[in-house]
Amino acid sequence: MLKNVLVTGGTGSFGSKIIKKLLIKKSLSRIIVYSRDELKQSLLKEELNDSRVRYFIGDVRDVERLNLASKGVDTLIHAAALKQVPSSEYNPMEAIKTNIHGAENVIRCSIENEIPNVMALSTDKAANPINLYGATKLASDKLFIAANNVKGGLNSKFSVVRYGNVIGSRGSVIPYFAKLYKNNEKVYPITDFKMTRFLITLDEGVDFVLNSIKIQKGGEIFIPKIPSVRIVDLAMAFNKDAELKEIGLRPGEKIHEILCPKDESTRIVEFEKFFVIMPSIVFFDQNIDYHRYSKSLIGSPVDYGFEYSSENNPIFLDKKNIKNLISKYK
Repeated sequence: MLKNVLVTGGTGSFGSKIIKKLLIKKSLSRIIVYSRDELKQSLLKEELNDSRVRYFIGDVRDVERLNLASKGVDTLIHAAALKQVPSSEYNPMEAIKTNIHGAENVIRCSIENEIPNVMALSTDKAANPINLYGATKLASDKLFIAANNVKGGLNSKFSVVRYGNVIGSRGSVIPYFAKLYKNNEKVYPITDFKMTRFLITLDEGVDFVLNSIKIQKGGEIFIPKIPSVRIVDLAMAFNKDAELKEIGLRPGEKIHEILCPKDESTRIVEFEKFFVIMPSIVFFDQNIDYHRYSKSLIGSPVDYGFEYSSENNPIFLDKKNIKNLISKYK
């Protein structure tokens, strides 16, 4: 049961949404918003007006401040990160400090304060990464998985949730196309006409994280089954008469994204609504069965060479679904 929760990156789009959802629970005693943006914290405080919420100005790079915020916490949700692909390419050391060293600090504080449940948010860009953002998040994922080995005799569980692009998040393509539409632009730049992406709503992402926390055993990566979209179809849904102009890939950008790499197919377990990637390392004195989470939640190994990518995804959004999806942005 989630009673005392700490959310790093608590004023971001994901962080603020999961905080609002957690506040609905009567069992919640305290939720700690940990972020470095004082303005966003002030605005969130005015919006929520709930005495159960505590506000900590702090950076995950600051282990002492983070350790103080972690006192008495039973669940830690790590959502803080530098997430912009081009920005990370041009500011690599900053991405490393936040995404890798920050993850290390979260793990240290979780162990120091004996936090039972720790869930870190990842990204599809961490699977077979070609950009620095993805590489730092892959390193972060590895750190959280390995934390199950270095926790000693504690009952702490460290797991990861990995999913694709959140619809409408800052810096994503939907707000960009929405801006072009509102400005009545006739030309829509597309980096590559073949490009596809996974899409998930913010509510779906939050619910998946909360459900994963309920069942986590420690050491696994949870991956939801979500639809893909062709970027060309997305642009045409905003304006079917627009001229599409191919401009080339941005630094570190992929044509297609991957959530389950084929190199890890021997460790992937498929469930009805999600996948689990089992850890590649064996944890000391533990024999965890990642194929069964309950009597009704039983998974099966995937075929050798299986890959779950936005290109080969069996679920693609059609034009009608895309239009419904973007209606509020238009």
